[in-house]
Amino acid sequence: MAALQQESAYNQRLALSAIEDRLDGLLRELTRSSERYAVRFRAIAASWRQIVADYGHDLAAAVELRQEIDSPYVIGVPLTEQQEIFVGRTDISARIEQRLLDQRRLPLLLYGQRRMGKTSLLNNLGRLLPTTILPLFVDLQGPVSQASDHAGFLYNFARAMTRSARQQRGLILPPLSREALAADPFTGFDEWLDEVEYLLDQNTALIALDEFEALEAPIDEGRFSEAAVMSMFRHLIQHRPHFKILLTGSHSLEEFGRWASYLINVQLVHISYLNEAEARQLIERPVEDFALRYEPPASQRVLELTRGHPFLVQLLCAEIVALKNEQAPAVRRLARLADVEAAVPAALSHGSFFFADIQRNQLDAIALKLVRFMASQAEGVAIDSGTLRHHFPTNLDQTLALLMRRQLIEPDGPGYRFQVELIRRWFAQL
Repeated sequence: MAALQQESAYNQRLALSAIEDRLDGLLRELTRSSERYAVRFRAIAASWRQIVADYGHDLAAAVELRQEIDSPYVIGVPLTEQQEIFVGRTDISARIEQRLLDQRRLPLLLYGQRRMGKTSLLNNLGRLLPTTILPLFVDLQGPVSQASDHAGFLYNFARAMTRSARQQRGLILPPLSREALAADPFTGFDEWLDEVEYLLDQNTALIALDEFEALEAPIDEGRFSEAAVMSMFRHLIQHRPHFKILLTGSHSLEEFGRWASYLINVQLVHISYLNEAEARQLIERPVEDFALRYEPPASQRVLELTRGHPFLVQLLCAEIVALKNEQAPAVRRLARLADVEAAVPAALSHGSFFFADIQRNQLDAIALKLVRFMASQAEGVAIDSGTLRHHFPTNLDQTLALLMRRQLIEPDGPGYRFQVELIRRWFAQL
């Protein structure tokens, strides 16, 4: 069902291919098995595999028959390690790898604005880092932070680590039962870490805690103790050299509030826009044998409108593909400058959840008024500080600082301008 819910035929086939691989693995296991029911289940698995393969072939044939451009773009959800469209970020993975060599065993904080690709990077760390580093992905927005007590928190934490170890390196971690955590959760979890550490041998486990701020709600509600949870992390950092901690969030260290006192020695890793070469690859060659070609001014215009913001590049390029598929086959597979501009309204509409999040959750009332004022100017126009101070005499410096932290504006000579044109256009239409 998850495969069929993908928006494009390309991503449906990609998901179905992953299912085929898993069924192939199951068939191999059943072939080797001496269990009495293996023969029966092998026939069922073989039938399922054939159904999935046939459907994938039918999808490919239908796309070819209609001469459509198969869109590989994924909007609104993180990219997994199976998705070829993930590009770049080798500079950030190299920075993480370098910081992991620090003998002081300091935690890392990967921070950047929402939809900048933090979770996609974590999902792909397994192929970006050396095999001596085992990435263990823990989503703190999922069952981990939704647990009712410490035992549930640590049980789900261990489950996430176990699942990630199997996916990333094929490593099977020892089981951790709920019963082992019932009487003394943190001691039981610590004893389980002893077993995991033994399996690691000389390798390093990188525990990547995605959306660290998600712990605030259960702590405020009294389900978790802030002191107990943070002491557990601190003990792990200080006394287990084979484990490293990587936190991710949308805030810089100055904005972490209650966590700042625990993160005094944290090493910062900032994730921002794709560089030009990475963004061009995502536009022009997102996957092998991509059917759409861009005239140079067209791909340059996508860069100008998005500044290499990974979500916005995918959003706009997906709309360009949709637009081209509505055109006659004779002109369908070449994107021109006019096509890029024609796709912008649909991108602003279909990406409204992204832009609305900036409006509602990242700006206070004064900042929103300032952003709308700046957006009313033409593309690329910088507004001098004197003009801004005339219209916004109260708390201007603090508001400008907030907008720069959010990567919405940037200094330009004596004034300020929007960083990303698509974001300016969204606020200009409010």
